[in-house]
Amino acid sequence: MAGHRKKRDQGADAPHHYPHQGAHGQQYPQEPYNQAYGQPYAQANPQPPVQPYEGHHGPGPGYDDHHDDHAGGHHDDGPPPPRLPWKQLLTGIVFRPSPTFWQMRDYPMWVPALTVSFLYGTLAVFGLDNAREDILNTTTASLIPYLLVTGVAMVLGALLLSTVTHNLARQFGGTGLWAPTAGFAMLIMALTDVPRLALAVFLGGGAPLVQVLGWATWVFAGVLFTMMVGRSHDLPWQRALAASSIQLLALLMLVKLGTL
Repeated sequence: MAGHRKKRDQGADAPHHYPHQGAHGQQYPQEPYNQAYGQPYAQANPQPPVQPYEGHHGPGPGYDDHHDDHAGGHHDDGPPPPRLPWKQLLTGIVFRPSPTFWQMRDYPMWVPALTVSFLYGTLAVFGLDNAREDILNTTTASLIPYLLVTGVAMVLGALLLSTVTHNLARQFGGTGLWAPTAGFAMLIMALTDVPRLALAVFLGGGAPLVQVLGWATWVFAGVLFTMMVGRSHDLPWQRALAASSIQLLALLMLVKLGTL
Protein backbone atom coordinates (compact mmCIF):
# COMPACT_ATOMS: atom_id res chain seq x y z
CA MET A 1 0.00 0.00 0.00
CA ALA A 2 2.81 2.37 0.87
CA GLY A 3 4.66 1.53 -2.36
CA HIS A 4 1.57 2.11 -4.46
CA ARG A 5 0.98 5.54 -2.82
CA LYS A 6 4.61 6.53 -3.47
CA LYS A 7 4.31 5.72 -7.17
CA ARG A 8 1.08 7.70 -7.42
CA ASP A 9 2.68 10.74 -5.78
CA GLN A 10 5.63 10.54 -8.15
CA GLY A 11 3.25 10.30 -11.12
CA ALA A 12 1.36 13.40 -9.93
CA ASP A 13 4.59 15.40 -9.73
CA ALA A 14 5.81 14.34 -13.20
CA PRO A 15 5.30 16.82 -16.04
CA HIS A 16 2.58 16.03 -18.52
CA HIS A 17 3.50 15.94 -22.28
CA TYR A 18 0.78 17.42 -24.44
CA PRO A 19 0.86 17.33 -28.25
CA HIS A 20 1.82 21.02 -28.48
CA GLN A 21 3.96 21.31 -25.39
CA GLY A 22 7.70 20.71 -25.31
CA ALA A 23 9.62 18.59 -22.94
CA HIS A 24 10.48 21.59 -20.76
CA GLY A 25 6.93 22.97 -20.60
CA GLN A 26 7.27 25.42 -23.54
CA GLN A 27 4.09 26.14 -25.48
CA TYR A 28 4.25 25.96 -29.29
CA PRO A 29 1.90 28.17 -31.37
CA GLN A 30 -1.06 26.31 -32.74
CA GLU A 31 -2.55 26.92 -36.18
CA PRO A 32 -6.29 27.53 -36.29
CA TYR A 33 -8.17 24.67 -37.85
CA ASN A 34 -10.83 24.86 -40.48
CA GLN A 35 -13.68 23.01 -38.84
CA ALA A 36 -15.33 22.34 -42.17
CA TYR A 37 -12.39 20.53 -43.70
CA GLY A 38 -10.24 19.65 -40.69
CA GLN A 39 -7.20 21.45 -42.12
CA PRO A 40 -5.37 24.60 -41.12
CA TYR A 41 -6.60 27.77 -42.83
CA ALA A 42 -3.21 28.35 -44.37
CA GLN A 43 -3.54 25.03 -46.23
CA ALA A 44 -7.27 25.13 -46.89
CA ASN A 45 -7.20 28.62 -48.43
CA PRO A 46 -3.86 29.07 -50.21
CA GLN A 47 -3.17 32.59 -51.48
CA PRO A 48 -1.68 33.06 -54.96
CA PRO A 49 1.83 34.49 -54.93
CA VAL A 50 2.18 38.17 -55.72
CA GLN A 51 3.91 38.76 -59.02
CA PRO A 52 6.33 41.68 -58.97
CA TYR A 53 6.66 44.18 -61.78
CA GLU A 54 9.14 43.56 -64.50
CA GLY A 55 11.68 45.96 -63.09
CA HIS A 56 11.57 49.54 -61.98
CA HIS A 57 10.87 50.85 -65.48
CA GLY A 58 9.07 47.78 -66.79
CA PRO A 59 5.41 47.53 -67.67
CA GLY A 60 3.00 47.31 -64.77
CA PRO A 61 -0.71 46.55 -64.53
CA GLY A 62 -2.75 48.22 -67.24
CA TYR A 63 0.28 48.89 -69.42
CA ASP A 64 -0.64 49.23 -73.04
CA ASP A 65 2.16 48.73 -75.49
CA HIS A 66 0.20 50.31 -78.33
CA HIS A 67 2.03 53.26 -79.77
CA ASP A 68 1.46 55.77 -82.52
CA ASP A 69 3.31 55.27 -85.75
CA HIS A 70 4.62 58.59 -86.97
CA ALA A 71 6.67 57.22 -89.81
CA GLY A 72 4.37 58.94 -92.27
CA GLY A 73 3.34 61.57 -89.81
CA HIS A 74 -0.01 60.11 -88.90
CA HIS A 75 -1.69 57.64 -86.58
CA ASP A 76 -2.38 54.06 -87.62
CA ASP A 77 -5.58 53.48 -85.68
CA GLY A 78 -7.24 51.60 -88.52
CA PRO A 79 -7.73 51.66 -92.27
CA PRO A 80 -7.44 55.11 -93.84
CA PRO A 81 -10.65 56.88 -94.82
CA PRO A 82 -11.63 56.73 -98.48
CA ARG A 83 -10.46 59.35 -100.92
CA LEU A 84 -12.95 62.10 -101.65
CA PRO A 85 -14.09 62.75 -105.23
CA TRP A 86 -12.93 66.04 -106.68
CA LYS A 87 -16.33 67.72 -106.32
CA GLN A 88 -16.60 66.84 -102.63
CA LEU A 89 -12.98 67.86 -102.17
CA LEU A 90 -13.48 71.35 -103.61
CA THR A 91 -16.72 72.01 -101.76
CA GLY A 92 -15.39 70.45 -98.56
CA ILE A 93 -12.39 72.81 -98.40
CA VAL A 94 -14.74 75.79 -98.31
CA PHE A 95 -17.78 74.49 -96.42
CA ARG A 96 -16.39 71.53 -94.39
CA PRO A 97 -12.70 72.31 -93.99
CA SER A 98 -11.87 70.42 -90.81
CA PRO A 99 -13.21 66.93 -91.75
CA THR A 100 -11.95 67.38 -95.32
CA PHE A 101 -8.42 68.13 -94.16
CA TRP A 102 -8.50 65.13 -91.83
CA GLN A 103 -9.82 62.74 -94.47
CA MET A 104 -7.50 63.80 -97.30
CA ARG A 105 -4.34 64.43 -95.29
CA ASP A 106 -2.65 61.30 -96.71
CA TYR A 107 -3.81 61.54 -100.33
CA PRO A 108 -2.22 63.57 -103.14
CA MET A 109 -4.60 65.72 -105.16
CA TRP A 110 -2.53 66.90 -108.09
CA VAL A 111 -5.21 66.79 -110.79
CA PRO A 112 -7.71 69.16 -109.09
CA ALA A 113 -4.90 71.32 -107.64
CA LEU A 114 -3.15 71.88 -110.98
CA THR A 115 -6.41 72.32 -112.89
CA VAL A 116 -7.92 74.83 -110.48
CA SER A 117 -4.65 76.77 -110.19
CA PHE A 118 -4.35 77.01 -113.97
CA LEU A 119 -7.92 78.23 -114.41
CA TYR A 120 -7.41 80.69 -111.56
CA GLY A 121 -4.29 82.05 -113.22
CA THR A 122 -6.06 82.64 -116.51
CA LEU A 123 -8.84 84.58 -114.78
CA ALA A 124 -6.84 86.38 -112.09
CA VAL A 125 -5.55 88.97 -114.55
CA PHE A 126 -9.10 90.22 -115.03
CA GLY A 127 -9.12 91.31 -111.40
CA LEU A 128 -6.33 93.85 -112.07
CA ASP A 129 -7.58 97.04 -113.67
CA ASN A 130 -4.58 97.75 -115.92
CA ALA A 131 -4.20 94.18 -117.08
CA ARG A 132 -7.93 93.92 -117.59
CA GLU A 133 -7.96 96.90 -119.96
CA ASP A 134 -5.02 95.54 -121.93
CA ILE A 135 -6.62 92.14 -122.30
CA LEU A 136 -9.94 93.55 -123.45
CA ASN A 137 -8.19 95.65 -126.10
CA THR A 138 -6.15 92.79 -127.58
CA THR A 139 -7.18 90.41 -130.31
CA THR A 140 -8.14 86.80 -129.73
CA ALA A 141 -4.99 85.51 -131.42
CA SER A 142 -2.76 87.31 -128.94
CA LEU A 143 -5.11 86.81 -125.98
CA ILE A 144 -4.92 82.99 -125.90
CA PRO A 145 -1.12 82.76 -125.56
CA TYR A 146 -1.21 85.50 -122.92
CA LEU A 147 -3.77 83.63 -120.82
CA LEU A 148 -1.88 80.35 -121.21
CA VAL A 149 1.32 81.96 -119.98
CA THR A 150 -0.39 83.51 -116.98
CA GLY A 151 -2.06 80.20 -116.15
CA VAL A 152 1.22 78.29 -116.22
CA ALA A 153 2.94 81.04 -114.23
CA MET A 154 0.23 80.84 -111.57
CA VAL A 155 0.61 77.04 -111.31
CA LEU A 156 4.37 77.27 -110.89
CA GLY A 157 4.12 80.14 -108.41
CA ALA A 158 1.45 78.40 -106.33
CA LEU A 159 3.45 75.16 -106.33
CA LEU A 160 6.59 76.96 -105.20
CA LEU A 161 4.81 78.83 -102.41
CA SER A 162 3.01 75.68 -101.27
CA THR A 163 6.33 73.85 -101.08
CA VAL A 164 7.73 76.66 -98.93
CA THR A 165 4.72 76.32 -96.61
CA HIS A 166 5.32 72.59 -96.30
CA ASN A 167 9.04 73.00 -95.59
CA LEU A 168 8.36 75.62 -92.91
CA ALA A 169 5.83 73.32 -91.28
CA ARG A 170 8.41 70.54 -91.17
CA GLN A 171 10.97 72.94 -89.69
CA PHE A 172 8.48 73.78 -86.94
CA GLY A 173 8.10 70.10 -86.02
CA GLY A 174 5.37 69.02 -88.43
CA THR A 175 5.01 65.45 -89.63
CA GLY A 176 2.83 65.89 -92.72
CA LEU A 177 3.46 64.77 -96.29
CA TRP A 178 4.50 67.10 -99.08
CA ALA A 179 1.97 66.13 -101.77
CA PRO A 180 -1.22 66.58 -99.68
CA THR A 181 0.07 69.80 -98.11
CA ALA A 182 1.06 71.33 -101.44
CA GLY A 183 -2.20 70.30 -103.09
CA PHE A 184 -4.30 71.71 -100.27
CA ALA A 185 -2.35 74.97 -100.25
CA MET A 186 -2.76 75.46 -104.00
CA LEU A 187 -6.49 74.84 -103.79
CA ILE A 188 -6.95 77.17 -100.82
CA MET A 189 -5.02 79.90 -102.60
CA ALA A 190 -7.31 79.72 -105.63
CA LEU A 191 -10.71 78.86 -104.15
CA THR A 192 -10.74 81.60 -101.52
CA ASP A 193 -10.20 84.31 -104.14
CA VAL A 194 -13.04 83.22 -106.42
CA PRO A 195 -15.70 85.57 -104.91
CA ARG A 196 -13.47 88.64 -105.23
CA LEU A 197 -12.40 87.67 -108.72
CA ALA A 198 -15.99 87.12 -109.89
CA LEU A 199 -16.96 90.66 -108.88
CA ALA A 200 -13.71 92.21 -110.11
CA VAL A 201 -14.32 90.92 -113.64
CA PHE A 202 -17.53 92.96 -113.88
CA LEU A 203 -17.00 95.82 -111.42
CA GLY A 204 -13.26 96.30 -111.65
CA GLY A 205 -10.70 95.82 -108.93
CA GLY A 206 -11.08 99.33 -107.55
CA ALA A 207 -14.74 98.99 -106.59
CA PRO A 208 -15.30 99.37 -102.82
CA LEU A 209 -17.26 96.13 -102.63
CA VAL A 210 -14.46 94.27 -104.37
CA GLN A 211 -11.88 95.69 -101.97
CA VAL A 212 -13.87 94.74 -98.87
CA LEU A 213 -14.47 91.28 -100.24
CA GLY A 214 -10.78 90.97 -101.06
CA TRP A 215 -9.73 91.60 -97.46
CA ALA A 216 -12.42 89.25 -96.15
CA THR A 217 -11.39 86.40 -98.46
CA TRP A 218 -7.73 86.95 -97.57
CA VAL A 219 -8.50 86.56 -93.88
CA PHE A 220 -10.57 83.49 -94.67
CA ALA A 221 -7.61 82.06 -96.61
CA GLY A 222 -5.44 82.60 -93.54
CA VAL A 223 -7.91 80.65 -91.41
CA LEU A 224 -7.98 77.77 -93.89
CA PHE A 225 -4.18 77.73 -94.24
CA THR A 226 -3.78 77.59 -90.47
CA MET A 227 -6.36 74.83 -90.11
CA MET A 228 -4.92 72.79 -92.99
CA VAL A 229 -1.30 72.95 -91.81
CA GLY A 230 -2.37 72.17 -88.27
CA ARG A 231 -4.36 69.09 -89.35
CA SER A 232 -1.82 67.84 -91.89
CA HIS A 233 1.28 68.34 -89.73
CA ASP A 234 -0.14 67.96 -86.18
CA LEU A 235 0.94 71.47 -85.20
CA PRO A 236 -0.64 74.04 -82.90
CA TRP A 237 -2.31 76.94 -84.63
CA GLN A 238 0.50 79.39 -83.81
CA ARG A 239 3.10 77.34 -85.67
CA ALA A 240 0.66 76.50 -88.45
CA LEU A 241 -0.03 80.20 -89.03
CA ALA A 242 3.69 81.00 -89.01
CA ALA A 243 4.33 78.29 -91.60
CA SER A 244 1.61 79.76 -93.85
CA SER A 245 2.66 83.39 -93.45
CA ILE A 246 4.94 83.59 -96.52
CA GLN A 247 2.29 82.18 -98.84
CA LEU A 248 -0.35 84.49 -97.37
CA LEU A 249 1.85 87.56 -97.87
CA ALA A 250 2.67 86.48 -101.41
CA LEU A 251 -1.01 86.00 -102.17
CA LEU A 252 -1.70 89.49 -100.89
CA MET A 253 1.13 91.22 -102.77
CA LEU A 254 1.07 89.34 -106.08
CA VAL A 255 -2.65 88.91 -106.62
CA LYS A 256 -4.72 91.20 -104.39
CA LEU A 257 -2.49 94.18 -103.72
CA GLY A 258 -3.19 95.68 -107.12
CA THR A 259 -6.86 95.99 -106.23
CA LEU A 260 -6.56 96.67 -102.49
